[in-house]
Amino acid sequence: MKDNLTRQHSVAKTPKVSGHDKTTIVSCRDIYRAAPIERVRLVENGIPARDLLGLATSMKVQYQRLFSTLGLSRTTVTRKVREHEPLNTADSERVLGMMQLVGQVEDIVSQSGDPQGFDAPAWLAQWLERPLPALEGKTPASYMGTIPGQQLVSSLLAQAQSGAFA
Repeated sequence: MKDNLTRQHSVAKTPKVSGHDKTTIVSCRDIYRAAPIERVRLVENGIPARDLLGLATSMKVQYQRLFSTLGLSRTTVTRKVREHEPLNTADSERVLGMMQLVGQVEDIVSQSGDPQGFDAPAWLAQWLERPLPALEGKTPASYMGTIPGQQLVSSLLAQAQSGAFA
């Protein structure tokens, strides 16, 4: 039996991870809430490169902007999309990290009230471009190319939810 992350699931406006069998999809919120071992499996299997394009579309950002933010090679991603290949482990980790952040925002909004009509991916894309005092005036996007940077950005979102200074 497949784990929780590989079940059929659909949430409007939420980017999905396609399974290699093309029938399995996962929402960003599922990824955010998943057990670490489930996220490890997704990374080890490789995020399908085409899912990165869906993530960019849902965030309403140009593909190249998302590739650059995550430190991904446009040439490599384009080739992997064309050849229907998954991203390598390092690239999959960074893409999964961005998807987790989208899921985190969806979770925050859901816990805070009615999420109807809120576009978490687009909101996150805009927020990532705002310089923050907690980042010495840098943008959260400038930290998205590494896993520790993504963890820092995630902690800032959590602080914002709790009302702590960020």
